[in-house]
Amino acid sequence: MIRQSVNVIAIDGPAGSGKSTVARGTAKALGYLYIDTGAMYRALTLKAVNNGIDLDDGQALEGLARETKIFLEPRGEGLSVKLDGRDVTNEIRSLPVTEKVKYVARQEGVRAEMVKLQRVLGEKSKGAVMEGRDIGTVVFPDARWKFYLDADFEVRVDRRYRELQEKHIPGTREEVSRDLEARDHTDKTRKAGPLKQAADAIVIDTTRMSIDEVIAAILTKKDALYVSRIG
Repeated sequence: MIRQSVNVIAIDGPAGSGKSTVARGTAKALGYLYIDTGAMYRALTLKAVNNGIDLDDGQALEGLARETKIFLEPRGEGLSVKLDGRDVTNEIRSLPVTEKVKYVARQEGVRAEMVKLQRVLGEKSKGAVMEGRDIGTVVFPDARWKFYLDADFEVRVDRRYRELQEKHIPGTREEVSRDLEARDHTDKTRKAGPLKQAADAIVIDTTRMSIDEVIAAILTKKDALYVSRIG
């Protein structure tokens, strides 16, 4: 018998695989809470940079994480990110924050604090779709459903570059490509919560799939898994 946690759908995968958009759409379809864990690390990174904190100082960053209040609130089709009461939804998507977030996210103390908050959010909800790098392996290893999204590297670069353009955030495709390559390496090799496919996760290659197709695949596989586990 598989022990299952609260009603959590864990979606992991590298940057540009479509996790955020797919997770938002899946949560909307199910009436679940959408939790973007990457936005939480980005918000903390923004605060660390603004406060002039050394991003290699794990102890200082852990202390900052403990005293920082990060709130995620649904807003239209997306998510509003509040940092100590201030809306930083657009600021955390800037290229400078994107380039630096990997240094903050690799700190063990920071991840430990974030995981505590993420678990509280998931456990208090009637149902949640949580996306990140280590949701199915660390945050909710006993999540009811686990998915791992991936896509070809150049496709992921194009997606992130289009995202910057749509939000009028400065940055070239070459800069996005270099940053994505560096993030992939850091995500997969860091000691704390590395990007890794959970053994029991369903893998979906989103390279040639539309967002709606990926969401439909998740909903279909979710229902099939539910039936198989109660049957």
